[in-house]
Amino acid sequence: MRGETPDARVRRALMHRPLLYTYRRCPYAMRARMALVQAGVEFDVHEIVLRDKPADMLGMSPKGTVPVLVLPDGRVVDESLDIMQWAFHGRDPDGWWQRAQSDSCHAFIEFNDGPFKQHLDGYKYPERYPADTVPAFHRDQAVTCLLRPLEVQLGGQPFLGGDQPCAADLAVFPFVRQFRAVDAGWFDVQGRPATQRWLRGWLESELFQRCMRKLAAGTTVQF
Repeated sequence: MRGETPDARVRRALMHRPLLYTYRRCPYAMRARMALVQAGVEFDVHEIVLRDKPADMLGMSPKGTVPVLVLPDGRVVDESLDIMQWAFHGRDPDGWWQRAQSDSCHAFIEFNDGPFKQHLDGYKYPERYPADTVPAFHRDQAVTCLLRPLEVQLGGQPFLGGDQPCAADLAVFPFVRQFRAVDAGWFDVQGRPATQRWLRGWLESELFQRCMRKLAAGTTVQF
């Protein structure tokens, strides 16, 4: 296994379940956890500390971002969408992954992971951007590139893939949640009833509540 440390080799030798390195509030890690749980995968979770990332995680995935899924055979999957695909492969009797394969679902994920995420960061972390770029600019651009078409899509059907939830909902929802959290008061008075309903449904879902349980930082637990 590429670049693994001695501690990682010991940990892998003892593994009988996939191990997910994660950070509770990271939207990429959030969608990976939700997919693994929805697919019925039994796995262990290691909650990282951002200022002190585990050496074994960095050895296996030098990019240093979560999520990172280590399989019992030593393979590493360190992109959230790839983890979602792995989770549902052969474990998708209800069609969550299949329903996310439409052109519209692919487009929403691409907009979410591309321009929407860029403007979300500008809105949430203005100190990282030029002083002449105000947060409201990124907020409004995020609305244009994702939230407006999202409202149209959800106005005609309850989920991104149709009448039933799908993996595309899991992929996009954590980022819309993060956008709202920047200024919930502003978000909640903007209308968009279909998006509000969809977001509220996921926030209140048993799946989300299970995936957001608090874990002690730096610990590994069964999930």
